[in-house]
Amino acid sequence: MTASIRVVVVDDHDLFRDGVIAALGGTSTGGTPVDVVGDADDVTTAVEVIDRERPDVVLLDVHLTSGSGAEVITARPPTPSGDGLRYLAISVSDAPEDVMTLVRAGAQGYVTKRIDTTELVDAIGHVAVGNAVFSPRLAAFVLEALRQSGPATEERPEELDRLTGREQEVMRLLARGFTYKEIATELFISDRTVESHTSAVLRKLQLSSRNELAHWAARHDLL
Repeated sequence: MTASIRVVVVDDHDLFRDGVIAALGGTSTGGTPVDVVGDADDVTTAVEVIDRERPDVVLLDVHLTSGSGAEVITARPPTPSGDGLRYLAISVSDAPEDVMTLVRAGAQGYVTKRIDTTELVDAIGHVAVGNAVFSPRLAAFVLEALRQSGPATEERPEELDRLTGREQEVMRLLARGFTYKEIATELFISDRTVESHTSAVLRKLQLSSRNELAHWAARHDLL
C-alpha cells in the first residue's frame, strides 16, 4: 500500500460528487489517510484521470451521462493481484441487474448512496487491500449469482474442519459482505476479535482476501 489510499470519484451528479469529495477530506481508515486525487463525470474523463493519477480505488457510479460505470472498468480493468487499481461501485440503484453488471465487469464491491461517511471510508479501506464489500442486503443475491455461475461442491469441504465454530460464523458473515463492525455487533464480540478471527480464517483456508473467501463459500454452498 502507498502512504495514503488514493481515490478517484466518478459520478455525473455534481452535487453528490462534490459532497463525497468533501466528506472524504481528512478521513482515514485503519490509520491510513484517504486522499481524493481526482474526479470525473463521464467515461472519457474518468479513463483520463485514472491514467494520470493511478488511484488505488475508484468510486464509480453505475450510470453516467456518456455511458456506464462498466465501460470505465472495461477500459481500465482492475489489477488482478497485489496493490493496484480497484473499483467500488456506489449508486442509488440496488437493482440486481445493475449490481451484477458492475460485479461481472470487475468491481470489488457495491454499496448504495444511503451509506454514511464512516461506512464508506471503511469500504474504501477494504477494497483497497483486495477485500470484497457489499451492502448486507445486496450481498445475498450477489452471492447467489456467484453460486449459480459455477457448480457447487456437494460434499462438505475438508478445509471447513480446520475452523472453530466461531471462525465458521465469522467466515459466513464475511462472505456475505458484512463489515467488521457489523460482524462484531451480530456476534457480540469486539472489532479486534473479528479481525483476529478473519486472519485465522483466511490463513486456514489458504485464501488471500475476502473476495476469494466469498467465491469459495458460494462455490461450496456455505452461505
